[in-house]
Amino acid sequence: MNPDTIVITGMGMVSPLAAGVKPSWDRLINGVSGIRLIDRFDTTEAPIAIAGQVPSIEEDPEAGFNPEDVINSKERKKLDLFTLYALAAAQEALQQAGWHPTTQAEQEATATLIGTGIGGFPTITQAQKTLDSRGHRRLSPFTVPAFLANLAAGQVSIRYGFKGPMGCPVTACAAGVQAIGDGMRMIRSGEADVALVGGTEGCIDPLSLASFNAMKALSPEREHPEAASRPFDTQRNGFVMGEGAGLLVIETLAHAQARGARPLAVLSGYGTSADAHHITAGPEDGAGAAAAIRRALKMAQLTPADIDHINAHATSTPVGDNAEVASLRNALGDDLKHIPISATKGSTGHLLGAAGGIESIFSALSVMEGCMPPNRNLVQADDHLQDLTFVGQQSEHKPLQHVLCNGFGFGGVNAALIISRLS
Repeated sequence: MNPDTIVITGMGMVSPLAAGVKPSWDRLINGVSGIRLIDRFDTTEAPIAIAGQVPSIEEDPEAGFNPEDVINSKERKKLDLFTLYALAAAQEALQQAGWHPTTQAEQEATATLIGTGIGGFPTITQAQKTLDSRGHRRLSPFTVPAFLANLAAGQVSIRYGFKGPMGCPVTACAAGVQAIGDGMRMIRSGEADVALVGGTEGCIDPLSLASFNAMKALSPEREHPEAASRPFDTQRNGFVMGEGAGLLVIETLAHAQARGARPLAVLSGYGTSADAHHITAGPEDGAGAAAAIRRALKMAQLTPADIDHINAHATSTPVGDNAEVASLRNALGDDLKHIPISATKGSTGHLLGAAGGIESIFSALSVMEGCMPPNRNLVQADDHLQDLTFVGQQSEHKPLQHVLCNGFGFGGVNAALIISRLS
């Protein structure tokens, strides 16, 4: 293998399924749902009552999220939830990678790139309530540092002393994948030796939910939350908001071997593009997203026939799902019919800017373990999708060499990543 190959050496995750990569993956492949009724605020009169909430340690002693494992309660008050999740995912990823730079050179060679779609939106909405009800003197001085989108990357950088490039793609639902792609570029250009990359989101908030509902984008389901997220299914009626973070430690194979780190999987291709078409819908032929997929294939020096599995962006909206299929047909042609497709949002909901982070980890685990996650809730695919191959409602095992992972967002932004097995 080329020593300049970019590999993953660490992975960290907080998801609606669990806190941690292993429990999240185990529950995903066993068909568990992370979607349930919202219990953080009163939804009696709200149009939306369900979400993919990260489980707390109190409700899930086995694998729930405990903020005290990440930061003390005093410092916690200074952070928005999206930053807290990023700190937790970073802690796990860096521990697995064994990357704890102490020298000036190592610190300056470490990049921190954490994308988000909305950033500290709940902090903004709460601050407005405080301003209206109690006046400007009651606002916290940490309001702005809490809601700024780049503060997840900033807080992680400060905690670990990473002095290399820092960035925060705020490109809607493509942000997590774009952060990974940005990190790959920095390593290739020599700007960084190691990069912590991915996405984070924590916006299960009354205003964000009501706003997406006004667009008719969210599922109004209340009675059966676990069945609400149904990518590609004829009965789907909108996406389900999720939250969490997924971060990767990436570096060249040569750098990993030199410091004795264990490579987990290969980042072989990345591509990004713009639709230049519409703020929320792609062109009918999927040309914009197809361009990103083709660029990823070109970087990886692969053909469509080389792709063994697809982790689709599929959010569970007819417009979005159909646009993605159009792009896959456009980019992969007849080979698409034989490539099994999974949409893990059926289990997690849609984590917006964090989606690409956790789904890239799921894709890496797929090639590492030869396991394709199930399409939870996919009972009957649309008629025009009958020629495609979808993984069933149970996970399927087979050797995988190359997995395509997509991320598309409002504004017409597209990103595609190819993750490959170590050869």
